[in-house]
Amino acid sequence: MSVWQVFMINVIKTDYAVIVEGKYDKIKLDSLLDALIIPTDGFGIFSDKEQQRFLRKLAQTKGLLVITDSDAAGFRIRSFIHNIAKDGKVLDAYIPDIEGKEARKEKPSKEGKLGVEGIPAELIALAVERAGVSSIADETPRRKITNADLYEYGLTGTENASDNRRKLLQAAGLPTRLCGQNLLKTLNAFMQYEDFLVLAERIQH
Repeated sequence: MSVWQVFMINVIKTDYAVIVEGKYDKIKLDSLLDALIIPTDGFGIFSDKEQQRFLRKLAQTKGLLVITDSDAAGFRIRSFIHNIAKDGKVLDAYIPDIEGKEARKEKPSKEGKLGVEGIPAELIALAVERAGVSSIADETPRRKITNADLYEYGLTGTENASDNRRKLLQAAGLPTRLCGQNLLKTLNAFMQYEDFLVLAERIQH
């Protein structure tokens, strides 16, 4: 029996922000990691100054865990992230070279390797563990920001929700493009509920 067969998969809870290339990688990791997971939109990170500033801030406050494909493009993105976040903490999780094609794709990638989305879950979990990230113990329960809070303060479900979110995120020094579950995870990662209330009430005036 190989090491891969005996490795038990447990959801890993980490304070590190996990950086992946695309949305399908994020979908794959959402079932394996309890963490803030941020896709770079592939090479989009090279020209997205706002996201670059965000990643630098995350590296300095929380730390980054980079999980990219094992092809040349993945390593280029990984190197770029290290460069822009060189004043913070960045860890690397490396997936193995496995030939193949993801089910949703018509043909293999240029190098014929599986990307993060196609790698077996147990190999990704092992790569994360080997990067030096282990599950953190649950903190003392605290009041988290919820979808109901976003709705109550006009950040979702209202005519002005988009504008209100932009104002709140600008006031918090966060990317204005954040939305959905990443919005909630990011707000909870960067501020206490009480801090959110202060900002949410401020934008009402």
